[in-house]
Amino acid sequence: MKELFPIKQINGFVFSLLLTVVALSVYFMDMSYEWGMTILLITAFVQAGVQFVIFMHAGETKDRDVIFSTLFYGVFLALAAVFGSLLTLVWDMM
Repeated sequence: MKELFPIKQINGFVFSLLLTVVALSVYFMDMSYEWGMTILLITAFVQAGVQFVIFMHAGETKDRDVIFSTLFYGVFLALAAVFGSLLTLVWDMM
């Protein structure tokens, strides 16, 4: 019966709720902009990782290396596009 109880999903759900409370506390604690954005970015990426690994079962198949390498490649391309656009349009570096 123990193997039928979804303890991993319950722990992931509680951790997701905890991360949401931490992110919500940024609003109520009236933090500075730099600290608030730092906390929000960290909690957002950790929350996305928890959702991807626990609830989408990314690490439970035999293709986990392909899934994670594709994920990291996609994150790299997204960051390159965002920072490339900022470099060109906002910071006027080109």
